[in-house]
Amino acid sequence: MQTNEESMEEPGQSLPLLMAAELQDNLLSATNDLDRLQRLLLDACESLMGHFYKANHHLGSLLHQGAAYPNLDTHALHDAMQNITSAVTALQFQDMASQLIHHTNRRLRNCADQLAREAMGADPEGEAIIEEAPLRPNPVTQDEMDAGSVELF
Repeated sequence: MQTNEESMEEPGQSLPLLMAAELQDNLLSATNDLDRLQRLLLDACESLMGHFYKANHHLGSLLHQGAAYPNLDTHALHDAMQNITSAVTALQFQDMASQLIHHTNRRLRNCADQLAREAMGADPEGEAIIEEAPLRPNPVTQDEMDAGSVELF
């Protein structure tokens, strides 16, 4: 008696269809999760950038008003503005994260497409679209964030 996996395997195929379909589903689920992660990162970074710019604007206004208040610690305001500027620079990680997510997403989709092509055989009508694998192994070579060290593509 044959198992389901054996009965779905065609001659000449090394991977049972059921297993190939399950792997493809898992790969596509991972790409959907990466898409969702990218949207979450973008939303969070846009929100943070907006709040940082507003805070920097308010601190700048206080600094300009400080001339009228001799007891106001303008040094502390300058430090706060510098810290906000550094935080905005650190948010550039979103660009690198997006590049890595997009790159990984393309790699996973390419694997899923190749798996489907191998498991199902050649497409007689030639209509199957296969995501091209990225040409470069890694779009971002950086692994830390320092002011002035961001590589943007």
